[in-house]
Amino acid sequence: MNILIAADSFKGSCSAREVTDTIERAANTVLPNVTVTKIPVADGGEGTVDALVAAMNGTKVCVPVHDPLGRPITAEYGLLPDGSAVLETAAASGLTLLKPDERDALHASTFGTGELIRHALEHGVKKIILGLGGSATTDGGAGLAQALGISFLDKAGKELAPGGVHLSELARISTDALLKEAAECEFVIACDVKNRLCGSNGAAAIFGPQKGATPEQVRILDAALSHYASILNDQLTCNAAETDGSGAAGGLLCGILPYFPVTICSGIDLVLDLTDFDEHVKHADLIITGEGRIDYQSALGKVPVGVASRAKKIRNVPVVAIAGAKGDGCETLYKFGIDAIFDTVPGIMSLEAAMEHAKENLEQTAENVLRLFFAGQENRLR
Repeated sequence: MNILIAADSFKGSCSAREVTDTIERAANTVLPNVTVTKIPVADGGEGTVDALVAAMNGTKVCVPVHDPLGRPITAEYGLLPDGSAVLETAAASGLTLLKPDERDALHASTFGTGELIRHALEHGVKKIILGLGGSATTDGGAGLAQALGISFLDKAGKELAPGGVHLSELARISTDALLKEAAECEFVIACDVKNRLCGSNGAAAIFGPQKGATPEQVRILDAALSHYASILNDQLTCNAAETDGSGAAGGLLCGILPYFPVTICSGIDLVLDLTDFDEHVKHADLIITGEGRIDYQSALGKVPVGVASRAKKIRNVPVVAIAGAKGDGCETLYKFGIDAIFDTVPGIMSLEAAMEHAKENLEQTAENVLRLFFAGQENRLR
């Protein structure tokens, strides 16, 4: 019996590696001679570095950088065996780095993400895999580009201060000091949203409020980003603002597209490709996937649906999803290739208790799922 475990983290309680290890323990309890293949997975957002480093035997690199408000912190990126680097926008520019009352959509900067990229480039990396999502910023990626040597100048030739609000003052972009190590770099961007930079579905309007922007600040930021887009188009002949996904992570793509070769892809598909998921599916009798919460939003590029739909394109293998909690609309996911959904909470309990006992609840649920599956297999063979 071959079981493929391809699961995301249960945020706040278990990493993706801990989830796959826990389900493996359950499998060995039920059938000691089972063959288990474990792939810690993420959807391109937070957890992508951990998942790929774990799945591909990579290493982590710690770098002193600056958070969205310019304060010194330490952030990590991953180095993979093929020499590429994998980064998350959230590591240095993430919303979780700020307290709720510190959120400042007008002035938050992606400079720290640029510092992570710069460190990787200065140490010989030629391919950057960057997961978008979870940012505290709406600066159009200008901070990232500044960290790599791009200058954003006002009419007086002065460098713009950090933050999207100051893009309204942009008069000229200079690439003269672009980091020389960046010349041969390519970017692979994991992005699952289609929002473009400006307008009613743009970076400011859709994502600005969760980053602390008031309705008036949304209007200010959208106007500043629109001006920024026109400068990119006029001076660099780059219509980045019209690219699907250019509104993700506060417009971060616009700090990369004008200067580097870029491939944009689905986050979950990227991770599955890098971990040879398709090949593992060919040998699996059962696939177990999961994430912290499964509901109708899981269809929007999340791990369980990505795993199930990809697997069913290869062969008709059973796919079971295990989640810390089930939410509204989870039954809609059956049409995407998931055959059964189980939650791990054994009874009425507080969120704190559920998270505290997440591993033991997950292991018990996985064991029950596997006992049911194996019982069905044995009956079918009689």
